[in-house]
Amino acid sequence: MEDFTKIAEAARKSLVNPGVSQNPLPKKESEKYSNLYVFRHAETEDNFKRIFSGRHDSPLTKRGIEQAKRLAEKLKDKHFDLAYSSPLSRSIDTLKAVLVFHPGVEMILEPLLLERDYGELTGKSKDKLMKENFELAVKYRRGYDFPPPGGESLKDVKEKRVDPFCQKLSDELKSRKQNAVISCTNNTMRLIRMFFEKLSIEQMQTLENPFEDYACYVVK
Repeated sequence: MEDFTKIAEAARKSLVNPGVSQNPLPKKESEKYSNLYVFRHAETEDNFKRIFSGRHDSPLTKRGIEQAKRLAEKLKDKHFDLAYSSPLSRSIDTLKAVLVFHPGVEMILEPLLLERDYGELTGKSKDKLMKENFELAVKYRRGYDFPPPGGESLKDVKEKRVDPFCQKLSDELKSRKQNAVISCTNNTMRLIRMFFEKLSIEQMQTLENPFEDYACYVVK
């Protein structure tokens, strides 16, 4: 049974400080097996304004551009064979900053990494909805099987896009002994982490992925 209080507190904290996490991202690397690096895009205008973004193509803020550069510094000595990005510009621009230090690696735009569709909530204020109807807002933002009107649930995204992508990528990396990097959006990264860290639904729902940091998984 999901703990609504715990999930609600995570949703509240992410509204106050988006892109800030008290828990470090996992970083396991191997010289023998494939490594998969995953990060969330840097801060966008919608993040700054606390707006439901979803499929809306919100650009990086000036601070976000600097965050992307600092992330690139952290990853500049890593080795990538493949680089995947969500088709949204916020993920593309963050990955472009990283690939400055990896000139031989081409970016692959992956439709399966497309962010969750918030439907009728797209472009609306998270802060306003949280004040008007806190419980409903939490369910829309973090509920696993609770889609907003005209939109997708986290379960939809997991089953239709993220799990198939992660399984296919895992199989390819294992067979080719290659390393890959993924630039994605916050909800998508939650579900990628759920897949590779074998998290419960509740654990996934309470995650906040930080800006300018990355996770790494050994794929074997």
